[in-house]
Amino acid sequence: QVRLTESGGGSVQAGGSLRLSCAASGGLLGYYDMAWFRQAPGLEREFVAAISWNGGRTAYADGVKGRFTTSRENAKNMMYLQMNNLKPEDTAVYYCAADLKTAAWSQDHVRRVSDYDLWGQGTQVTVAS
Repeated sequence: QVRLTESGGGSVQAGGSLRLSCAASGGLLGYYDMAWFRQAPGLEREFVAAISWNGGRTAYADGVKGRFTTSRENAKNMMYLQMNNLKPEDTAVYYCAADLKTAAWSQDHVRRVSDYDLWGQGTQVTVAS
């Protein structure tokens, strides 16, 4: 059974970079579409990025396009989020998630919190002005 664990969060100055990792225990990671979401205090959990089961397709929230890149290495059961040119508004707890229900990719459903079945515990990213 797959369990997800995020790491790599921390505190950086605006304009800095961080690389988040999501490690999946168990197996069959390659069958799952996966995503990154984030949640700041007082706000709803929001979509950040998604990647298809084989890494062939990605989707990004408008606010992170050109700054964030998600990737995966299924053989290592790992997913990554490279975050460059960080801004104070990126401050949030970042979560990785897996869709265990389907391998089908949809630009709509991969952006929805409700589409994901398995979540990590989150890692804090703080970006100072």
